[in-house]
Amino acid sequence: MGRSFGSPTTNAGIYESHVPRIYLKKMRTGPTNPQLRSLIQELKQKAYRDNINLWERIAVDLEKPTRQKRIVNLSRINRYTEKDDVVIVPGKVLSSGNIEHPLTIAAWRYSDGAIQKLQNIKARVLTISELLKENPQGEKIKIIG
Repeated sequence: MGRSFGSPTTNAGIYESHVPRIYLKKMRTGPTNPQLRSLIQELKQKAYRDNINLWERIAVDLEKPTRQKRIVNLSRINRYTEKDDVVIVPGKVLSSGNIEHPLTIAAWRYSDGAIQKLQNIKARVLTISELLKENPQGEKIKIIG
């Protein structure tokens, strides 16, 4: 006798119409942090309004799941930048390593140690929103990560 999904119970008392848990998972909806969502929306609007691909790419990177977001140490930033460069990190900046020259850096998040090391060398530490307002055309910005 084949299984019938019309009957409400089986001999074991388990509902046959039960849907496996794997199918009950919610669809990915993107970041739930309201500040991050508004930043992504702001970046996308700027990208589409002024046709600037840099801001669209940053928005796409910020939409990724936490495990796929970029995590960058100061040593990597030091290796790939020069004095007075403008750098953006669509993720988190960590304090591992040293940085030897002042620069302007914008990121979604910073560790406390990274902020302290950057302030010690007189680097400008910004949020991505501040950089967007300061440099709306996205000129001469390096993406690190």
